[in-house]
Amino acid sequence: MTPAVIAEQRTLQCEDMERRGLWPERSPWLRAAVDALPREDFAPDRLWRWDGHAYVPVDRAADPRRWADQVYGDPFEAAVTQVSGGLPTSSLSCTAVVVDMLDSLLLEPGERVLELGSGTGWNAALLAWRAGNGKVLSIEVDAGLAEQARSRLRAAGAAADVHVGDGARGRPGEGPFDRVIATYAVDEVPWAWVAGTRPGGRIVAPWGRLGHIALTVADDGQRAQGWFQGLAQFMPARGTAGPERTFAQVRGGEPVQDERVVARDLAPLRDSRHLLFALRVAVPDVRITTRTDQDGVNAWLHDGRSSWAALSAAGTGRTIAYQAGPRRLADEVEAAWDTWAQAGSPTVHDFGMTVTAGGQVVWANDPVTGPHWPATPASVPGGSSCGRPLP
Repeated sequence: MTPAVIAEQRTLQCEDMERRGLWPERSPWLRAAVDALPREDFAPDRLWRWDGHAYVPVDRAADPRRWADQVYGDPFEAAVTQVSGGLPTSSLSCTAVVVDMLDSLLLEPGERVLELGSGTGWNAALLAWRAGNGKVLSIEVDAGLAEQARSRLRAAGAAADVHVGDGARGRPGEGPFDRVIATYAVDEVPWAWVAGTRPGGRIVAPWGRLGHIALTVADDGQRAQGWFQGLAQFMPARGTAGPERTFAQVRGGEPVQDERVVARDLAPLRDSRHLLFALRVAVPDVRITTRTDQDGVNAWLHDGRSSWAALSAAGTGRTIAYQAGPRRLADEVEAAWDTWAQAGSPTVHDFGMTVTAGGQVVWANDPVTGPHWPATPASVPGGSSCGRPLP
């Protein structure tokens, strides 16, 4: 029964990808590679799903249909393959984001590729299908996952080398590589990745856990620059995630220190993924949650430490901001919102990044004349597996 169930779900996801226009037109090789290297060959027999309260196991033998649903569900949903301390620590990345990132890599046959984060081995197999045997070197920090990836790659006939190590260090002595791709999110693009890529080479990596950046290394090798390509949540690098403090925990019993009227519609804070991305760039440590009730859109902001703001809809179009802590988060968010609007409300694809040995800068519209922000990391730990589209 299991093969038939899996084949049915695989076909349904493929048709869904087609219907939603998710197969990249400029990289037709991707569909052929995905057909040749099906996801189920790289999925462990035990997956994990969120039941609303916790991650619970889904075993292939016990419940083949639900297992197949995890592997071949919505193209924007990852299949969680490892849970530690109640949190997901590895996943079989969602199909839509995998093909989008590989499309952004602009990989050509014969090019050498460094992959950071082997995971299940599926992404490395797709890279090897395109680049050729012996052209892909993958690094995985978890020795157990690395061995499992090697086993699956051998079984699939995909010749990619998997090594245990810290992806942030790149692979000194093995470069330069033509292409570098990370499968986990970083807040700062390690300079080692740039230094290990040839001039004119390309680096693709999830950034800020919200989208991925595609960088091209300059001819002199002294910088890498490029545009953001997509928008979805990503799992962070191992060791950076942890229990995230809630708004209630940050607020505690702190009394309101500031109260004022908010003279704007909060609906974009709920609906615009492009505004949310701009706010991540400008105020990276501010967490934003929204909810709509009969009075309108409400928002809760906190910095994970000691500052918070509640933007409460009061009916008849009025919203009141209540704030406390060392910072005035509602003021910061509104100022960043205004800067974004004044820049023409750029979409995520209008943002770019420049990386040098001295740091990185995010800019909008133009790397020289557009507004700039230092790309500082978010200080509140946490993260999610890829493929949960932002509102």
